Amino acid sequence: MKIVIADKSHVIYAKEICDTISAAAKIRGTGIAKRKPEYIVEKMKNGNAVIALKDEKLAGFCYIEAWGHGKFVANSGLIVHPDHRGQGIAKQIKKLIFDHSRTKYPNAKVFSITTGLAVMKLNNELGYKPVTFSELTNDQSFWNGCKTCKNYDVLQRTKQQMCLCTGMLFDPNNKEKKEIKRTKEEVFKRLKSIKQTIFLKRDKK
Repeated sequence: MKIVIADKSHVIYAKEICDTISAAAKIRGTGIAKRKPEYIVEKMKNGNAVIALKDEKLAGFCYIEAWGHGKFVANSGLIVHPDHRGQGIAKQIKKLIFDHSRTKYPNAKVFSITTGLAVMKLNNELGYKPVTFSELTNDQSFWNGCKTCKNYDVLQRTKQQMCLCTGMLFDPNNKEKKEIKRTKEEVFKRLKSIKQTIFLKRDKK
């Protein structure tokens, strides 16, 4: 199995990727925003996609979308071909596209909206947290992309406040704050340990 950052050499898989996404939407009976081959080709040429190949045959795919002038990034269109499901490929793709997003957009908040429990679990493992739609991008171009979803009427009725999808967000700033807090706690523990050692030595004397 080969899982790599897609480039122009992979444009031959664009139509099959779109067909696979469309077929998955019908089988699940849930909303998956459809994309045209031209859109997928653009993502590949810009280095904003990850593709999985098995013996040069499509095994999986996912792409990056940037919104709000790069303040938000979404990893969208995660799909695994029916012939290769149940092999942990989705997790590998998700990890690579997430790391790639963090490299290209280090200060961006990475978000996801999904109805899939498996994707929610993967997101959680990467550090995403469930959030309300109001915490996601307000870039209307993103929400316009939901028009091809069968549940778009729900999104409209709620004025984009909620839908059948669950919103999840990875905020790099929160992670940095947690790391700073954890570092401080470790320093305090270390100082406390040193003090206790000093007092023990004094008592022995």
